[in-house]
Amino acid sequence: MQTAASLDRMKSSFIREILAAASDPDMISLAGGLPDEKTFPIELLKPTIAQLHNDVSLFQYGPTQGYAPLVKHLNQLYQLPEHHKLLVTTGSQQGLDLIARAYINPGDGVAMEAPSYLGAMQVFDFVQASILPVAQLADGPDFEALERCFANDKPKLFYAVPDFHNPTGVCWSLATRQAVAKLCIEYGVTLLEDAPYRALRFSGEALPMVSSFCPDQALVLRSFSKIASPGLRMGVVSGPAQWIEPLIKVKQGADLHSNVPAQAMLLGLLEHPEFEQHIAKVCDLYHGRYQVLLKALEQLEPFGCQAEPVAGGMFVWLTLPDCDSFALAKYLIEQGVATVPSDVFYSAEKGVSALRLNFTNATPDMLQEAVSRMAQVFSTL
Repeated sequence: MQTAASLDRMKSSFIREILAAASDPDMISLAGGLPDEKTFPIELLKPTIAQLHNDVSLFQYGPTQGYAPLVKHLNQLYQLPEHHKLLVTTGSQQGLDLIARAYINPGDGVAMEAPSYLGAMQVFDFVQASILPVAQLADGPDFEALERCFANDKPKLFYAVPDFHNPTGVCWSLATRQAVAKLCIEYGVTLLEDAPYRALRFSGEALPMVSSFCPDQALVLRSFSKIASPGLRMGVVSGPAQWIEPLIKVKQGADLHSNVPAQAMLLGLLEHPEFEQHIAKVCDLYHGRYQVLLKALEQLEPFGCQAEPVAGGMFVWLTLPDCDSFALAKYLIEQGVATVPSDVFYSAEKGVSALRLNFTNATPDMLQEAVSRMAQVFSTL
């Protein structure tokens, strides 16, 4: 049977190929955006898990919007306006997919920072969107280029990761957040704010979400994969109720509802008195590993490599002299280090030569050894 034409538009995920190679026990992986398994809050989850059998209704079909007690808790946690609504999704990735299927017609414009999250580009490619890349600067998107895009190309959505961007780690400044929100309102472009790394701040003060400056012109994606567990597959999309209702309709056709026992487990975790302390410990752990990696990367500076500092998240963006980043990443795998080449994060345009390095799922010794192997490679090029 022949596959749908839309599937042919999707590129295979180079990251998935790298993760397969990273299963080699001799490989040090700085590739996937994996949280450290030691940070999974198993002890905090145990009380809720132990009580699941007492509520048989958790194992019945549930409402598409989500497990009612969890929905109520999240509404209060996020302080959503009365005319807003949220939908519990099977990971925030499903939220992306639901939005694309509910709102994007073939040829509709979707503005995205360049580079951008590969998973989002795949979703928008699948629905045959026209991806409109906007260059990223040190404190967010190139504002002048973004305004030209809004004025001339009239995109339906602007997809962005303002807090600890994937892949670059960039965190938008307050001025950029306010200016972009104002621009979305002025041109009637819906902001799609993806915030999977927002809780992983380990230095500096938290900034308001961009959507807080344009709440009725935004949809927000949140994920619990980085602060709870990826395996729970729990995410949330929120926004004006009239924009969420179509997503509920699409989700009903997709999977009826997300895993109800997992939603109950998440609620128990969020209500646990030690959960905030858990997040603080995770941030401290990742901060230490980030500092180790950043210090180690200094030995690559003589080769023209430059690591961009970050204040949180899971990634360091290592810029390189102009090169074929795909070829370099494949050669590094042969030397026992898995990284992600910058080329996968651009839709069609030629981007900067760089590698995305993950620091959350490798020990300090592994991070130092990985950079030593990279230095050996660069010394031979």
